[in-house]
Amino acid sequence: MHLLLVSDLHYSLRQLDWVVDAAPSFDLVVLAGDHLDLGSAVSLDAQTVVILRYLELLQAVTTVAVSSGNHDLTGPDIRGEQAALWLDEARQLGVRTDGDSLLIGDTLITICPWWDGPTGRAAVVAQLEADSLRRPARWIWVYHWPPLGSPTCWTGRRHYGDADLVEWIDQYRPDVVLTGHVHDPPFKPEGSWADRIGDTCVFNPGRQIGPVPRRRGRCSQLGHVWLVACAPQYSGSGSRAEPGRAIGPCRCASSVSTPETIDKPGVSPYWCLRSAR
Repeated sequence: MHLLLVSDLHYSLRQLDWVVDAAPSFDLVVLAGDHLDLGSAVSLDAQTVVILRYLELLQAVTTVAVSSGNHDLTGPDIRGEQAALWLDEARQLGVRTDGDSLLIGDTLITICPWWDGPTGRAAVVAQLEADSLRRPARWIWVYHWPPLGSPTCWTGRRHYGDADLVEWIDQYRPDVVLTGHVHDPPFKPEGSWADRIGDTCVFNPGRQIGPVPRRRGRCSQLGHVWLVACAPQYSGSGSRAEPGRAIGPCRCASSVSTPETIDKPGVSPYWCLRSAR
Protein backbone atom coordinates (compact mmCIF):
# COMPACT_ATOMS: atom_id res chain seq x y z
CA MET A 1 0.00 0.00 0.00
CA HIS A 2 1.24 3.47 -0.92
CA LEU A 3 -0.08 6.09 1.52
CA LEU A 4 -0.01 9.89 1.40
CA LEU A 5 -0.32 11.82 4.68
CA VAL A 6 -1.12 15.53 4.79
CA SER A 7 -2.46 17.65 7.62
CA ASP A 8 -3.25 21.21 8.65
CA LEU A 9 -4.06 22.52 5.19
CA HIS A 10 -6.30 25.16 6.80
CA TYR A 11 -8.43 25.94 3.76
CA SER A 12 -5.44 26.52 1.48
CA LEU A 13 -7.02 25.80 -1.89
CA ARG A 14 -3.77 25.62 -3.83
CA GLN A 15 -2.45 23.06 -1.37
CA LEU A 16 -5.65 21.08 -1.84
CA ASP A 17 -5.16 21.34 -5.61
CA TRP A 18 -1.77 19.71 -5.12
CA VAL A 19 -3.27 16.90 -3.05
CA VAL A 20 -5.91 16.22 -5.71
CA ASP A 21 -3.22 16.11 -8.40
CA ALA A 22 -1.05 13.74 -6.34
CA ALA A 23 -3.85 11.47 -5.11
CA PRO A 24 -4.07 9.05 -8.07
CA SER A 25 -0.53 7.85 -7.30
CA PHE A 26 -1.57 6.57 -3.87
CA ASP A 27 -3.73 3.74 -2.56
CA LEU A 28 -4.81 5.82 0.43
CA VAL A 29 -4.78 9.57 1.11
CA VAL A 30 -4.99 10.57 4.78
CA LEU A 31 -5.94 14.12 5.78
CA ALA A 32 -5.19 14.25 9.49
CA GLY A 33 -7.26 17.23 10.61
CA ASP A 34 -7.53 21.02 10.47
CA HIS A 35 -9.07 21.27 7.02
CA LEU A 36 -10.82 24.52 7.96
CA ASP A 37 -9.28 27.79 9.13
CA LEU A 38 -10.87 29.59 12.06
CA GLY A 39 -8.88 32.72 11.18
CA SER A 40 -10.10 32.93 7.59
CA ALA A 41 -12.35 35.72 6.35
CA VAL A 42 -14.40 33.00 4.65
CA SER A 43 -17.20 31.69 6.86
CA LEU A 44 -16.94 28.15 8.19
CA ASP A 45 -20.16 27.25 6.37
CA ALA A 46 -18.66 28.32 3.07
CA GLN A 47 -15.36 26.59 3.83
CA THR A 48 -17.08 23.29 4.52
CA VAL A 49 -18.87 23.39 1.16
CA VAL A 50 -15.55 23.86 -0.64
CA ILE A 51 -13.66 21.25 1.39
CA LEU A 52 -16.43 18.71 0.83
CA ARG A 53 -16.05 19.25 -2.91
CA TYR A 54 -12.33 18.58 -2.64
CA LEU A 55 -13.01 15.42 -0.66
CA GLU A 56 -15.43 14.33 -3.36
CA LEU A 57 -12.71 14.85 -5.99
CA LEU A 58 -10.24 12.84 -3.93
CA GLN A 59 -12.69 10.03 -3.28
CA ALA A 60 -13.28 9.74 -7.03
CA VAL A 61 -9.65 8.76 -7.66
CA THR A 62 -8.53 6.90 -4.51
CA THR A 63 -9.48 5.85 -0.99
CA VAL A 64 -9.63 8.73 1.49
CA ALA A 65 -9.47 8.85 5.29
CA VAL A 66 -10.22 12.16 7.03
CA SER A 67 -9.99 12.96 10.72
CA SER A 68 -11.09 16.17 12.39
CA GLY A 69 -8.88 18.70 14.10
CA ASN A 70 -9.61 21.54 16.49
CA HIS A 71 -10.22 23.98 13.61
CA ASP A 72 -12.91 21.69 12.17
CA LEU A 73 -15.42 21.85 15.04
CA THR A 74 -18.67 23.50 13.93
CA GLY A 75 -21.14 22.88 16.74
CA PRO A 76 -22.32 20.63 19.58
CA ASP A 77 -23.09 16.97 18.89
CA ILE A 78 -25.87 14.98 20.56
CA ARG A 79 -23.71 14.76 23.72
CA GLY A 80 -23.36 18.55 23.86
CA GLU A 81 -19.65 18.49 23.01
CA GLN A 82 -18.12 20.31 20.06
CA ALA A 83 -17.65 18.19 16.94
CA ALA A 84 -16.96 18.44 13.22
CA LEU A 85 -20.61 17.98 12.30
CA TRP A 86 -20.00 18.68 8.61
CA LEU A 87 -17.92 15.53 8.22
CA ASP A 88 -21.15 13.51 8.27
CA GLU A 89 -21.66 14.85 4.76
CA ALA A 90 -18.21 13.58 3.79
CA ARG A 91 -19.23 10.11 4.96
CA GLN A 92 -22.21 10.29 2.61
CA LEU A 93 -19.70 10.79 -0.22
CA GLY A 94 -17.98 7.53 0.70
CA VAL A 95 -15.13 9.18 2.62
CA ARG A 96 -14.09 7.38 5.81
CA THR A 97 -13.98 9.86 8.66
CA ASP A 98 -14.31 10.37 12.43
CA GLY A 99 -15.21 7.16 14.24
CA ASP A 100 -14.82 4.99 11.15
CA SER A 101 -12.40 2.15 10.54
CA LEU A 102 -11.10 0.98 7.21
CA LEU A 103 -9.54 -2.37 6.28
CA ILE A 104 -7.19 -2.42 3.28
CA GLY A 105 -5.68 -5.85 2.78
CA ASP A 106 -4.08 -6.79 6.10
CA THR A 107 -3.97 -3.18 7.37
CA LEU A 108 -6.64 -1.68 9.64
CA ILE A 109 -6.93 2.12 9.71
CA THR A 110 -8.73 3.61 12.74
CA ILE A 111 -9.84 7.23 12.27
CA CYS A 112 -10.22 9.13 15.54
CA PRO A 113 -12.06 12.43 15.97
CA TRP A 114 -10.84 15.52 17.76
CA TRP A 115 -12.66 15.05 21.07
CA ASP A 116 -13.86 17.98 23.16
CA GLY A 117 -14.92 16.42 26.47
CA PRO A 118 -15.19 13.29 28.58
CA THR A 119 -17.89 11.67 26.47
CA GLY A 120 -15.90 12.18 23.28
CA ARG A 121 -12.79 10.82 24.96
CA ALA A 122 -14.72 7.75 26.10
CA ALA A 123 -15.92 7.21 22.53
CA VAL A 124 -12.31 7.21 21.27
CA VAL A 125 -11.33 4.68 23.95
CA ALA A 126 -14.27 2.47 22.94
CA GLN A 127 -13.27 2.77 19.28
CA LEU A 128 -9.67 1.76 19.97
CA GLU A 129 -10.74 -1.11 22.21
CA ALA A 130 -13.16 -2.46 19.59
CA ASP A 131 -10.56 -2.29 16.82
CA SER A 132 -7.91 -3.90 19.01
CA LEU A 133 -10.08 -7.01 19.18
CA ARG A 134 -10.00 -7.40 15.38
CA ARG A 135 -6.46 -6.20 14.81
CA PRO A 136 -4.93 -7.69 11.65
CA ALA A 137 -1.22 -7.80 10.68
CA ARG A 138 -0.91 -3.98 10.74
CA TRP A 139 -2.80 -1.29 12.61
CA ILE A 140 -2.68 2.44 11.74
CA TRP A 141 -4.34 5.24 13.70
CA VAL A 142 -5.25 8.67 12.35
CA TYR A 143 -5.25 11.08 15.31
CA HIS A 144 -4.78 14.81 14.93
CA TRP A 145 -2.60 15.60 17.96
CA PRO A 146 0.89 14.01 18.35
CA PRO A 147 1.83 12.31 21.62
CA LEU A 148 3.32 14.38 24.43
CA GLY A 149 7.09 14.12 24.78
CA SER A 150 7.70 13.09 21.18
CA PRO A 151 9.82 15.25 18.84
CA THR A 152 6.76 15.22 16.57
CA CYS A 153 5.12 17.69 19.00
CA TRP A 154 8.13 19.98 19.55
CA THR A 155 7.29 23.64 18.84
CA GLY A 156 10.84 24.90 19.15
CA ARG A 157 10.19 25.97 22.75
CA ARG A 158 8.25 23.14 24.35
CA HIS A 159 6.59 19.78 23.77
CA TYR A 160 2.94 20.42 22.91
CA GLY A 161 1.36 17.00 22.72
CA ASP A 162 -1.49 14.79 23.88
CA ALA A 163 -0.85 12.90 27.12
CA ASP A 164 -3.85 10.61 26.54
CA LEU A 165 -2.38 9.44 23.25
CA VAL A 166 0.82 8.43 25.04
CA GLU A 167 -1.26 6.23 27.35
CA TRP A 168 -3.19 4.67 24.48
CA ILE A 169 -0.07 3.96 22.44
CA ASP A 170 1.44 2.19 25.45
CA GLN A 171 -1.74 0.17 25.96
CA TYR A 172 -2.55 -0.86 22.39
CA ARG A 173 0.81 -0.56 20.60
CA PRO A 174 -0.42 0.33 17.08
CA ASP A 175 2.10 0.01 14.28
CA VAL A 176 1.71 3.62 13.12
CA VAL A 177 0.02 6.82 14.30
CA LEU A 178 -0.56 9.56 11.70
CA THR A 179 -0.90 13.02 13.24
CA GLY A 180 -0.64 16.77 12.58
CA HIS A 181 -1.76 19.77 14.66
CA VAL A 182 1.69 21.04 15.68
CA HIS A 183 3.11 22.79 12.62
CA ASP A 184 6.74 23.20 13.61
CA PRO A 185 8.38 19.86 14.49
CA PRO A 186 9.81 18.92 11.07
CA PHE A 187 11.56 22.28 10.81
CA LYS A 188 13.01 22.69 14.33
CA PRO A 189 16.44 21.34 15.43
CA GLU A 190 14.95 19.28 18.27
CA GLY A 191 11.82 18.33 16.37
CA SER A 192 11.10 15.69 13.77
CA TRP A 193 8.45 14.61 11.31
CA ALA A 194 8.81 11.02 12.56
CA ASP A 195 9.44 9.22 15.83
CA ARG A 196 9.27 5.77 17.35
CA ILE A 197 7.63 5.06 20.69
CA GLY A 198 8.27 1.44 21.55
CA ASP A 199 7.01 -0.52 18.58
CA THR A 200 4.94 2.39 17.22
CA CYS A 201 6.01 4.81 14.47
CA VAL A 202 4.54 8.32 14.80
CA PHE A 203 4.41 10.78 11.88
CA ASN A 204 3.59 14.48 11.72
CA PRO A 205 4.09 16.16 8.31
CA GLY A 206 4.01 19.64 9.84
CA ARG A 207 3.09 22.81 7.97
CA GLN A 208 5.49 24.93 5.97
CA ILE A 209 5.08 28.24 4.20
CA GLY A 210 6.92 27.94 0.92
CA PRO A 211 7.77 25.00 -1.35
CA VAL A 212 6.20 21.60 -0.81
CA PRO A 213 8.41 19.15 1.08
CA ARG A 214 8.29 15.59 -0.21
CA ARG A 215 9.60 12.76 1.89
CA ARG A 216 8.77 9.09 1.91
CA GLY A 217 9.44 7.15 5.12
CA ARG A 218 9.12 3.43 5.51
CA CYS A 219 8.68 2.15 9.03
CA SER A 220 9.97 -1.38 9.58
CA GLN A 221 6.68 -2.33 11.24
CA LEU A 222 4.78 -1.55 8.04
CA GLY A 223 6.44 -4.13 5.85
CA HIS A 224 5.25 -3.38 2.32
CA VAL A 225 3.40 -0.17 3.23
CA TRP A 226 5.11 3.03 2.01
CA LEU A 227 4.27 6.28 3.74
CA VAL A 228 4.80 9.69 2.15
CA ALA A 229 4.44 12.55 4.63
CA CYS A 230 3.94 15.88 2.90
CA ALA A 231 3.18 19.42 4.02
CA PRO A 232 1.91 21.01 0.81
CA GLN A 233 2.22 24.77 0.93
CA TYR A 234 1.55 27.40 -1.69
CA SER A 235 4.71 29.25 -2.65
CA GLY A 236 2.92 32.38 -3.87
CA SER A 237 4.20 31.94 -7.43
CA GLY A 238 0.75 31.91 -8.99
CA SER A 239 0.89 28.18 -9.82
CA ARG A 240 -0.26 25.05 -8.09
CA ALA A 241 1.86 24.07 -5.11
CA GLU A 242 4.90 22.10 -6.18
CA PRO A 243 7.36 19.98 -4.22
CA GLY A 244 10.56 21.53 -2.97
CA ARG A 245 12.68 21.55 0.18
CA ALA A 246 13.03 18.37 2.18
CA ILE A 247 12.00 18.35 5.81
CA GLY A 248 14.83 16.62 7.64
CA PRO A 249 15.65 13.02 8.50
CA CYS A 250 13.30 10.61 10.19
CA ARG A 251 14.19 9.92 13.81
CA CYS A 252 12.73 6.44 13.98
CA ALA A 253 14.73 3.69 15.67
CA SER A 254 17.85 2.15 14.15
CA SER A 255 15.80 -0.49 12.34
CA VAL A 256 15.26 2.18 9.68
CA SER A 257 18.31 2.62 7.50
CA THR A 258 19.90 5.64 5.85
CA PRO A 259 17.93 7.74 3.34
CA GLU A 260 18.07 7.13 -0.37
CA THR A 261 16.20 8.33 -3.43
CA ILE A 262 13.83 5.87 -5.08
CA ASP A 263 11.89 6.56 -8.26
CA LYS A 264 8.27 5.57 -8.60
CA PRO A 265 6.70 5.57 -12.07
CA GLY A 266 4.72 8.75 -12.63
CA VAL A 267 5.96 10.35 -9.42
CA SER A 268 9.07 12.44 -8.84
CA PRO A 269 11.70 10.94 -6.49
CA TYR A 270 11.17 11.20 -2.77
CA TRP A 271 13.88 11.00 -0.15
CA CYS A 272 13.13 7.60 1.32
CA LEU A 273 13.85 5.75 4.50
CA ARG A 274 13.91 2.07 3.69
CA SER A 275 13.43 -0.69 6.21
CA ALA A 276 16.57 -2.59 7.09
CA ARG A 277 14.64 -5.84 6.80
